[in-house]
Amino acid sequence: MNRGENFESIPNDLILEIFSRLSSKSIGKCRCVSKLWRSMLLRPDFTELFLTRSASRPRLFFVLKRYNDWCFCSSPQPQNPYEKSLVVAVDYHTKFSKTRWPDFLGLTSGLIYLSIMETYMDRKRMICNPITGKYATLPKLIMVNRINLFGFDPIDKQFKVLVMNNKVYNGTGINILTLGTGKMRWRKIRCPLSHKVCGEGICVNGVWYYLACKIDEEYYYVIDEESYVIVCFDVRSEKFKFIDAKCIGRDTTLINYKGKLGGIDWVERGNRELCMWVLEDVEKQKWSKYVYTLPEDEVLIDLDNYYVVGVTARGEVVLTRKCTREPFYVFFFNPERNTLQRVEIQGLGDDRRRFDIYTFVDHVEDLTFNVMKTEYGATSIERERKPTSTGAFASVNKFDALSLLDYDEFTGAEI
Repeated sequence: MNRGENFESIPNDLILEIFSRLSSKSIGKCRCVSKLWRSMLLRPDFTELFLTRSASRPRLFFVLKRYNDWCFCSSPQPQNPYEKSLVVAVDYHTKFSKTRWPDFLGLTSGLIYLSIMETYMDRKRMICNPITGKYATLPKLIMVNRINLFGFDPIDKQFKVLVMNNKVYNGTGINILTLGTGKMRWRKIRCPLSHKVCGEGICVNGVWYYLACKIDEEYYYVIDEESYVIVCFDVRSEKFKFIDAKCIGRDTTLINYKGKLGGIDWVERGNRELCMWVLEDVEKQKWSKYVYTLPEDEVLIDLDNYYVVGVTARGEVVLTRKCTREPFYVFFFNPERNTLQRVEIQGLGDDRRRFDIYTFVDHVEDLTFNVMKTEYGATSIERERKPTSTGAFASVNKFDALSLLDYDEFTGAEI
């Protein structure tokens, strides 16, 4: 019996089950093996199976803001809370050249929202799947003093982008765009709440939350710079509302705590106590307060340089630095068990130069990119090398870029 006959004797369901346990990069390479494998790995049922498997093994996702580029990479996220110390290596995915002052605007449900400057008044906005390297350019929108929000509606499975000024007055038109709905266009929606945006937001179960100050609707001035509210924007209904947030400060990090909005910060900068507020009831605007003391750790000493970057689905508070330095550590604090797990991340750089880094938890690899009809193939990278092209996405391994595309021909678009 030859090799082909052996393969054909394996049930299709079992073959797909085996493939679903591979990484997205390995899936891309397998698509290039044969037409049979390609057709199997492009089937919608396999894509859904792969997404389900990926959700059971979430990853840490890193955005490196370096001198000449933005670089997106990820590493395994620890699943065993009883291991005190781990060492993991990053996998590099997509690199984006900084030739035109790009801005990283957000990460939602596996997709990245970013922009590059074309003129002083105009920026090109793009959505990118950092794993597959595909990206799409959004319709032009000329605005200054803009705030960008990128949210996902889990019910209708729709991504939406909001662009607005940092000060919003009663009746102000806000630009909104729904991805993947035929010919995309910016629409205007009205916000009845006068406010000034004061901090970054987070999307939790289809609702965007961000910190703001109220604005007097008669004289158009900020009522109190130190008294905050949280603005809620329902991605599906496109409605705004205020939530009282006297417990939240400017330095508070908004978090998704087991499906609920929360906020967390140090009780006092430099000590080991964390204060967490959780919004238990949105309608009654009822908050619960928790204070935790971090266990001692020989590495987690200079707490002034560590920040909360998120909370995992299991409720672990994740802390790390905002700049790379070897060794680079991510800490997982489990409040229920009062345990602290240290994970060393290798491969982010060396100690000769430090770069800004954004860290995200519970990232899920996804093979789809159904945000619009026109899609382009960006490039992926296996490890740090010099780029070999001059486009915005720099390629060091064209085979990987080819293998991740759903098309027979590579389409490289310079930006």
